[in-house]
Amino acid sequence: MSTYDEILDYFNEHMKSSGRYAYSSFYVGTTTDTDVKGRLFNVHGLRPGKSWWAYCCADSPETARRVKDHYLELGMRGTPSASNDPAQFVYCYVVTPTTIER
Repeated sequence: MSTYDEILDYFNEHMKSSGRYAYSSFYVGTTTDTDVKGRLFNVHGLRPGKSWWAYCCADSPETARRVKDHYLELGMRGTPSASNDPAQFVYCYVVTPTTIER
């Protein structure tokens, strides 16, 4: 489990490797599903080995919401979390014509 600052550091470093520089090129989300990769590939339509993505398990649902809200404020795509959202996993990916944002 990671802290707020650890997740930001990880995502920021990982985003540099994506070749994208605008926050609007990314989608950020949270989930309670421990199968985050399944969510990315089955729900959002990412393609294994061909899509850029990252995820972390936050140390609390509050931390996950704070991370998500931080990136939404910077311009990433996604929907704001409800204040009682129990999700503890935070993920982001590069939006492409084949990804599904929901």
